[in-house]
Amino acid sequence: MNIGMVLSAESFPVPPRIPPGPDLPPGHSPSPPRAWPDLSQWPGRVYERLFEQRIVMAHGELDDEAATSLCAQLLTLDAEADQPIRLEVHGLTATLAPALTVMGVLDVLRVPVRAQVAGQLSGPALGVLAAASDRRAYPNAVFMLSEPRLGFEGSATALASHEEQVRVMLDQLYLRLAEVTGREVDEIRADARRGRYLTADEAVSYGLIHGAAGPAGLRGTG
Repeated sequence: MNIGMVLSAESFPVPPRIPPGPDLPPGHSPSPPRAWPDLSQWPGRVYERLFEQRIVMAHGELDDEAATSLCAQLLTLDAEADQPIRLEVHGLTATLAPALTVMGVLDVLRVPVRAQVAGQLSGPALGVLAAASDRRAYPNAVFMLSEPRLGFEGSATALASHEEQVRVMLDQLYLRLAEVTGREVDEIRADARRGRYLTADEAVSYGLIHGAAGPAGLRGTG
């Protein structure tokens, strides 16, 4: 899991105080202190500042743990204020159950969520995008309708039960994609089986996104 996508404000360590300069002989001027003397602090500080602006980053693999953390961020921002949340979705992949978990939380938020996609978005991760009220893409975005990766070991009975659960979850995913695109569920299912790729422009025509991401500024309310 790429932890960058699920950091919350409480997760970020407080940057250390700038240490005092060493004692120098007369006539020597100390070098100016660095704002972030420990470069290992910078990712957390950046994500913290984005969170303060109601911007949430989602990238890498969305598994169960990542989905829980992402949902916690969204619920926190929803409870804190009435302004929209900006969800930056960058190269996100997901397994089926975690994607449906995030979709369920997005469905019950009070405030609108504006999603902006960069890189490739594929499989169940498309459901996270579909659950956002406003959907945009950067010029480099690529969308791939594909079936989720599955892996299961067990008895024949357990396998049959697992297959039924997967079928129900897939139906939920394809139904949501059909609702936002205005297409038939069977068409969505067929496109996923053959792994259909869409550019940003093609995704607009397909109904998956509303248009291109614009210069909205830093704040999620932009």
